[in-house]
Amino acid sequence: MAVPDTGIRVEPGSFRDPANRVFHAGDEVLRGLGPDGARDWRALAGSAFFTELLAEGKICGTEPVDATRLPGWTAVLRHERIPFVSHPYEWSFAMLRDAALLHLEILRRALSAGFTTKDGSAYNLQWRGASPVFIDVGSFAPLAEGEPWAGYRQFCQTLLYPLLLQAHLGLDFQPWLRARVDGIEPDQMRRLFRGARRLLPGVPTHVHLHGAMQGRNARASTTDVRAQLKAAGYSRDLALATVRGIDRLIRRLDRRDEGSHWVDYQRTCGYTVRDREEKEHFVEAAVAAAPPGLVLDLGANDGRYARIAARHAAQVVAVEQDPAVADSLYRALRAEGEHRILPLVMDLADPSPGGGWRGVERASFGDRARADVVLALAVAHHLAIGRNVPLPEVLDQLVAYARPGGRLVVEFVHPEDPMARRLLANKPDGLFPDYRRDEFERLLAARCRVERQRELPSGTRTLYQAVVGG
Repeated sequence: MAVPDTGIRVEPGSFRDPANRVFHAGDEVLRGLGPDGARDWRALAGSAFFTELLAEGKICGTEPVDATRLPGWTAVLRHERIPFVSHPYEWSFAMLRDAALLHLEILRRALSAGFTTKDGSAYNLQWRGASPVFIDVGSFAPLAEGEPWAGYRQFCQTLLYPLLLQAHLGLDFQPWLRARVDGIEPDQMRRLFRGARRLLPGVPTHVHLHGAMQGRNARASTTDVRAQLKAAGYSRDLALATVRGIDRLIRRLDRRDEGSHWVDYQRTCGYTVRDREEKEHFVEAAVAAAPPGLVLDLGANDGRYARIAARHAAQVVAVEQDPAVADSLYRALRAEGEHRILPLVMDLADPSPGGGWRGVERASFGDRARADVVLALAVAHHLAIGRNVPLPEVLDQLVAYARPGGRLVVEFVHPEDPMARRLLANKPDGLFPDYRRDEFERLLAARCRVERQRELPSGTRTLYQAVVGG
């Protein structure tokens, strides 16, 4: 349904369910409900299980507002705004697993109360720091006896299958999910799980049987499938048993520990105690100067500086390229009960692009990242030398992640630093003639107003605090 030009913007990722759609009005998140959606909402709002999940923070805050806010819709809801929207291919293994378990808990409690969820997608979940939250309130509907869970296929393709890939085969799932917005198809999984792999936990039922049933029912209508299940005695109790079985399976899955030299980076990176102390003081002063809403920590590693930023910021997004390191950080933050730091898996030389329908259904990282403070500590040399990105373009990208007037805190690792020498040793001589401190400072001053700088005691690294667009 169209909305008059009132400053209300349609959410590009919300169009697949015709019964409801999400809009943005300034900082508000609104959901328009059609007649069917409004009827389901009235039933849901009066249920005890939904009220309990809201109180527990497992479903995003939701309340009805004046329906005239969105002309043409029967009812309108206002949702809590999630601090930073992320995508499942940016999550670590433990994050995806916890999101899957929350999805199943919500479905189990819905089924027990006579409701179901129409969707099973990983995109129905977001994060408050290290805590998952279910956001697709429009997917709840009253349960019809004998009706299968409509979201099962989506759940397998975007949650269960990626977890099986990582747990059973040691394959990082992020590239698979990034490649297809609808997730991994059963036929793809069946090719990977042949021979003895067919018998691995979860594979016989949720990969091979699922794929066979999908092929068998390819020409049957949804009504026919429902009639067949009802005739076979499919019931809510069987649906609950299935959900509990998937829950037990997922709880047994864990990430293969393949090892990573980045896990021990903080100990082996060559910082002296004095260097580390000076760097921590510099970062804290930069963040505390004007308490920010959003901080990006690019190359977060174990989260040392993300934690410092979180003392002052409303939200910190800690970006780490190595999935094993990001997973360790998430598990630590979860154990700490941290609600302000969101760890994400991402290669800064290949950040998440726009994806899905028309390339905008899932917004790119660059479109989502408009931070008040950007921390780029020991990152520039990895991009410029390790990934052959020209130094001007490295700075252009770092500056683009900050909002106008925001701060960039960047570390330049001098060519004579041991880490820079190690990277340069693997490159042809003379390949990086412009990788020099004076050139870096010239490029930075051309893009920002440098407020202060500090050479670390070791003498081979310098920190800069600059105002973007200043």
